[in-house]
Amino acid sequence: MQEAHATPSPQPPVEIIGAGLTEGHMCRHVYDVVRKANVLVGGRRMLARYLGHPAQKIEIVSPLSAVIEAIERNQSLSLHVVVLADGDPLFFGIGRRLVEALGADKVRIHPGITALQAAAARLKIAWEDIPAVSLHGRSDWIPLFAALSRRPRVAVYTDATNTPAAIARRLLERGAEAFGMHVLENLHEPDERVGRYTLTEAASLDFAPLNLVILECERAPELPLRLGLPEESLSPGGLITKAPVRAASLAALSLPADGTLWDLGAGSGAVSIEAAVLMERGRILAVERDAGRMERIRENIRRTHAFSVEPVQGDMTEAMASLPDPDRVFFGGGLSRDTRPLELACARLVSGGILVANLVLLDGLSRAKAYLDSLGWETDVTQLSCCRSKPLAGDMRLEGLNPVFILRGVKP
Repeated sequence: MQEAHATPSPQPPVEIIGAGLTEGHMCRHVYDVVRKANVLVGGRRMLARYLGHPAQKIEIVSPLSAVIEAIERNQSLSLHVVVLADGDPLFFGIGRRLVEALGADKVRIHPGITALQAAAARLKIAWEDIPAVSLHGRSDWIPLFAALSRRPRVAVYTDATNTPAAIARRLLERGAEAFGMHVLENLHEPDERVGRYTLTEAASLDFAPLNLVILECERAPELPLRLGLPEESLSPGGLITKAPVRAASLAALSLPADGTLWDLGAGSGAVSIEAAVLMERGRILAVERDAGRMERIRENIRRTHAFSVEPVQGDMTEAMASLPDPDRVFFGGGLSRDTRPLELACARLVSGGILVANLVLLDGLSRAKAYLDSLGWETDVTQLSCCRSKPLAGDMRLEGLNPVFILRGVKP
């Protein structure tokens, strides 16, 4: 007679619940899921809703790996584990991390109302085209600057460091005073407050720790951000890379959607500003020594809303030391007599990165190409010669622009 073996009970899935902003936001069937829980996992504020619940409580704190280990351990004991997430667990929430750590077949997701949805309802605006940027526990501001360059409204999730006031100050520094700020505090709580402020007003105010910011453009850019910006609009009578050379140089750079671009000797910032059109999530650093040109760069950023361009004033060789390693480097000039900036930039460029330099003198081209060749880089040179029409006697003539050599190097 064969010995009977008990079939082990299947492990129940971890229930990840979007609890919305208040308990009343949860669907009716979710209450039954919470009621049956043996283990409740959530932030301190969320667990405070269930002080009388008999389940074991696990607070979500750093490091998150320890919390995940506790969830896995309890799930392996066939206990019903319920994770309570603010808003929706898959919208800047813990859901993605738990799916990756536990496996999609080990979890069940219950969606919830996000702060963005609730805020849009309060402001009576559609939200399907509002990008959301999270600064909660993050120090990368580029996604926010890039979103503001492209959309009239942007939602921002804040934290104790990146407060509405800190955001307002940072945007003012970048020239984004065309935006107003909605701050929605303690949504769906008795002390809820919704206010609209100028950035200058918000910069000096204190807000409740629980808040969401929606930035709204109140004045369209004076010069819409696009490729082929007119030279006289960016630098009337000043130093600027001509539009045909700009177009060819940007093509040679083969700019990625993200990553970091150094624009060394940025002049009016024309290349940086048009690069912002192509680098949707990229960081663009416009380095310029001359104070007057630097002021022009800041003004052009303000006028075009190219907020992902970061002006850096200083000598290019000194400025490089404090910049993050680039994926792309552009020299608009400055290599005719001194190759030191080129040497420093080559050393810092990441493997597989591309360097493009505009040169007008043969000796400068020869020295720069020889240096790249000595490093074993793949190089090529394009000479760009073009003419522009000029009115003459009721007709037009063609006037030649100075030829420019476009040197391109790819780092192994």
